[in-house]
Amino acid sequence: MATITSGNFTFTDTSIEGVKIVDVKSYGDRRGYFMETYKRPDFVAGGIDADFVQDNQSSSTRGVLRGLHFQINHPQAKLVRVVRGTVFDVAVDLRPGSPTWGRWEGVTLSAENRRQFFVPRGFAHGFLVLSDEAEFCYKCDDTYHPGDEGGLMWNDPQIAVAWPALEGDDAFDPSKLVLSDKDQAHPGLDSLRAR
Repeated sequence: MATITSGNFTFTDTSIEGVKIVDVKSYGDRRGYFMETYKRPDFVAGGIDADFVQDNQSSSTRGVLRGLHFQINHPQAKLVRVVRGTVFDVAVDLRPGSPTWGRWEGVTLSAENRRQFFVPRGFAHGFLVLSDEAEFCYKCDDTYHPGDEGGLMWNDPQIAVAWPALEGDDAFDPSKLVLSDKDQAHPGLDSLRAR
């Protein structure tokens, strides 16, 4: 995997083209810390040239799984991070013709590791809250379009995301998940093959 450092950011490629892990340098002393979370020239140098137009933030409790979501006609690139707690964040490649179509990449994001995850356009995205609570922030390069939502089943065996155990648990336990009615009803990957 290639790694590029620009300014206070280190960009690491993953096994899926375009998906990147972003590590951020922070400066701390007895008062606390300071860090840049985004600086366009450094991100462009690191291979992320997205024109972000919307910032979102959510709060969730332990076991909440949100996803796997995407917009159908208005795909969004996302730069995601956690400012409180810990989540396992997942991107699933849905780009037509991609050699990694249907494959997933995941990373643990936390307030402590200050890591960010870049999800390009054409991916389904979701996350599982591992800690008691988590606050999740993300930038998008297109606005939210109601009525343009798509989704994939979080536990589709064809995708086979290896969801980790919640903090304090020895193993992943699906009975502890908290999902919206909508997220429980998403179809599997085969629904997209039929398009």
